[in-house]
Amino acid sequence: MSRLLSVVSSLALWVSSALLVASVAIVGPRRLYDLWNDARRRLWEIRVPFAGLVAVLIASAVGRSSLQTVSELFGLRLTWVIYALEGNFVAWLQTTFATPQVTMYFSSVYVYGYVFLVAFPFIAYLALPRAATIKRLLVAYALNYGVGLVLYTVVFAHGPRNVIPEMVTSLLFTHNPDFMALTGEVNEPANVFPSLHTSLSVTVATFAVLTRRKYPLWTPIAVWLAASVVVATMYLGIHWLTDVVGGTALALGSVYLSYRFVDGDADRAEADDDPDRSEGGEATSG
Repeated sequence: MSRLLSVVSSLALWVSSALLVASVAIVGPRRLYDLWNDARRRLWEIRVPFAGLVAVLIASAVGRSSLQTVSELFGLRLTWVIYALEGNFVAWLQTTFATPQVTMYFSSVYVYGYVFLVAFPFIAYLALPRAATIKRLLVAYALNYGVGLVLYTVVFAHGPRNVIPEMVTSLLFTHNPDFMALTGEVNEPANVFPSLHTSLSVTVATFAVLTRRKYPLWTPIAVWLAASVVVATMYLGIHWLTDVVGGTALALGSVYLSYRFVDGDADRAEADDDPDRSEGGEATSG
């Protein structure tokens, strides 16, 4: 078995098990039963934002190498600007806190915890009777990937483990060299700004806080996992603090815009269906 297949198999097994446990414990058997019986209608209702997310993911996968070349030729070279801005913060983080136990925790969170964190909201919000939240999530994910792809093309910057290898160690690969086979398939060494691990994790945590009344148990889990992923990106030597700040801003902006897009579409549809909310209705009532 190849290293990549081994890592993917392990990832699929652990994440599937975690999703099963979380679905029963957090979503609950009743909502899962309703989702099973009503899955076709709910999936049809979210077809447009889901198709948009799939399109962005395909564009990212297909165009990543070409856009990387464009970035190398024409992108803003900000590696040393970032280093001058924050200095040896990432090196300090590793020097101060690195132990085998901490490295094992953050490596596991960065790979396994992150995939679970991003995947679980699909189940949780699809299980809600109304589709607004899952639509917002899909739009927010698409915005994260779409804007992130543009920024990766515009900004050419290497991560700390590539810039100051004498001070920052690639702890993820030190802990488990097989992870290199997986990350090499989805990451480029010069696409560090912003941190998409950060932006998607903060996006999930923000939705968890906003929907805390629906899933109160999920909120602390999501916030803890998201914070762990954010710290892991720096502790493992993959991203700068600047990348994390940029990823956080991207996440909050994506969540805000997702509410504007989805709720705006809903308001327009409601106005079209309600003659009292049309211009003519308002004129007559006045």
